[in-house]
Amino acid sequence: MNTDIENLFKDKVIGHPAGLFVLFFTEMWERFSFYGMRILLVIFLTAPIIDDNPGWGWARENALALIGTYASLLYLTPIIGGWIADKITGYRMAVVIGCVIMTLGHGAMALETKPMFYVGLALLIIGTGFFKPNITSIISEMYKGKESKKDGAYTIFYMGVNAGAFFGMMLCGYLAENFGWSWGFGLAGIFMLLGMLQFWLAGPLFGSIGAKPSKVHEVELPQNINEDSPKEDRAEPLEEEKLNPFTMFDKVLMILSALGGLLYLFNDPLEKIEGVNLLPFEIGGLSGSNVVVLGALVSFLVLLITRIGRYIPVVRDKIIAVSVFGVFTVFFFAFFEQSLGSMTLFARDYTERELVGNSAMIFKIVDALLTTVPLIIITWVLWLLAKKTFSRIGVSNIILAIAFAGLWYLVIFRLMDKFSQDGNEVDATWFGILNSFFIITLAPLFSKWWESKYNPSAAMKYGIGLILLGLGFAFLSYGASGIPSGAKTASVSMIFLIIAYLFHTMGELCISPVGLSYLSKLVPARMIGFMFGVWYLAIAVGQKAAGTMGGMIDKISEKYSLGTFFLIFTLIPIGVGIISILLNKTLKRLMHGVR
Repeated sequence: MNTDIENLFKDKVIGHPAGLFVLFFTEMWERFSFYGMRILLVIFLTAPIIDDNPGWGWARENALALIGTYASLLYLTPIIGGWIADKITGYRMAVVIGCVIMTLGHGAMALETKPMFYVGLALLIIGTGFFKPNITSIISEMYKGKESKKDGAYTIFYMGVNAGAFFGMMLCGYLAENFGWSWGFGLAGIFMLLGMLQFWLAGPLFGSIGAKPSKVHEVELPQNINEDSPKEDRAEPLEEEKLNPFTMFDKVLMILSALGGLLYLFNDPLEKIEGVNLLPFEIGGLSGSNVVVLGALVSFLVLLITRIGRYIPVVRDKIIAVSVFGVFTVFFFAFFEQSLGSMTLFARDYTERELVGNSAMIFKIVDALLTTVPLIIITWVLWLLAKKTFSRIGVSNIILAIAFAGLWYLVIFRLMDKFSQDGNEVDATWFGILNSFFIITLAPLFSKWWESKYNPSAAMKYGIGLILLGLGFAFLSYGASGIPSGAKTASVSMIFLIIAYLFHTMGELCISPVGLSYLSKLVPARMIGFMFGVWYLAIAVGQKAAGTMGGMIDKISEKYSLGTFFLIFTLIPIGVGIISILLNKTLKRLMHGVR
């Protein structure tokens, strides 16, 4: 047994090694900065130039084109970051490098100049590529030989994800909307730096875990992807894999699809925002951009189909099932990620956010409880960690305490500011925290459902998730039904937006944890790296599609209405969800008994 793993498990906090909570807080601060900055993007870019808090006055379509490309690239760079960590840096150093690069990115964005803004986004994309895949790989190493505890470890870890997202969107959004955008962007960078320092200084706690590049890249996923696969999968002879190597034709298709996809990702915002077209040609009435993206899609589909066709029938069936789920994943994220675009714009421009009298006081009390209760719990965990580890990583504990002192100060300052006002104006960015809040409160219920005898099949979960997503937009469509065509502002009750976030979160809980779990069960071990890349590509496509479709908000609302815009977002997910349910028996047959 690895001595460093045994040493880690000697100092436990809530039944898990103290090192897990170092990773918990590192992830929390990274997500704080990431979501804190991300929630500001569309509001900052589209805010009027002449305003109390001036933004850049971009058209919504242009802002969402850039945001779609940014969000898409965030799911592509981790594939490269994981490879670099495996071959060169090791997991822990990759995490530190990622944190440093992201800190510089937040600092660049705080300057609010166009060149530095673009530099900042680029640095955040690169930094995420180093950070995202490798912090979970450290957990994988920590729990080798102790797989029974891994599910609990990831549950704790992802509480850090949601806690960071919750406080990041709340506080960065509050400072940006009330004191200036640089405050919001800058705060994200400060906590990113503190998170990096506490992780780096906690190095002695981990020993050699994550410090040296491993010989074989293990793609670590929250759903125990590295645990033993069923006997039927292990029984496949290695010769079967050797009979299906990547041919030169495969490699050419991979290059063509990758180059075409990247050209489209960069050309779309460049053409709309700067008027620079990297693809100035037309074929058959299609613009160069559309020709390239269609060519990339066809190349990728040919690659996938030809590779699948070369496997034995059982393996082929399972990979077809995974690919179908991948298509459903694209649809899900294309609509779910409207939370960063059209739903945030709806919160700012079309939602009644002014509360008075008893309504204002009730909201202030609820808001105070939502903020302070989780913070008290997390601070208690910090105290438990310090008691166990101060003698070994005291400076790291001090840095973490400083970060929490700053967090407490900002939370109290914000609450005092809100309570000092006669009424209450709810920040547009506040609604973004609802997803994290609903995940934290509902995840245990969904977990119990999945463990019960009523646990639905994969296709049913996708169907339910997509239908719930569509129903969330149905509430927004109904709420916006009275807004006239072309209106730029309105005062729709915030209850419609809150209910939409509730349904969207329930849909996410049905789908988000499921896809990678089934990928780990259905795909042979030697194909996991390739299919993991395909899966991230599906999410990346969904992210870009979300920006493109969200950017149609002005065109559709002017020609028809805002209610019609959200009605489209209602019908498509529900329709795709019904298709998933109808395919249940077929997909079960393709999965060959895997549940």
